[in-house]
Amino acid sequence: MTDTAVKPLTFLFKDDGVVPNNTLPVLVYKAAIDLPERHPAAAIEKLFKANGWGRDMWRNGIFPFVHYHAMIHEALGIARGTAKVQLGGHHGETFDLKPGDIVVLPAGTGHQRLISSDDLLVVGGYPPDGTYNLCRGDNPAERDKALVSIPKVPVPDSDPVLGTDGPLPKAWRH
Repeated sequence: MTDTAVKPLTFLFKDDGVVPNNTLPVLVYKAAIDLPERHPAAAIEKLFKANGWGRDMWRNGIFPFVHYHAMIHEALGIARGTAKVQLGGHHGETFDLKPGDIVVLPAGTGHQRLISSDDLLVVGGYPPDGTYNLCRGDNPAERDKALVSIPKVPVPDSDPVLGTDGPLPKAWRH
């Protein structure tokens, strides 16, 4: 169950010359969802699916190297365990994430796991539009393509946590 009064924290990360990031804000929902003790990942999957972010969902962790997706936005929900995650690339900001936290990354936003508990379980989800790709920021030709594709990624019609009435569509359409 989500708390409809929950408001995301917003963060902007500038292009650092390696990781492009985005002019759209990252949304960090702390304690966005009360997770059941049994099957917490399924609860996040249900939330993402109900709010139009159920495409190509996965369960795993977060890569330990800086990476970004230049052709799709991504939602990450912490189902179990804890993680210290850096957003915005090598010079970004560090966040302590725990079960129930959800991070929404606009295309191009660098992210990496710095450290985590052994039981970390993350659910990833994507909106209907866009194409998954993985960029590591160590290839100048890849970066040039990313700078062209990132602004073309469509803004979703709904927020993965609060749906069509959530803050994402408005915040990302400025």
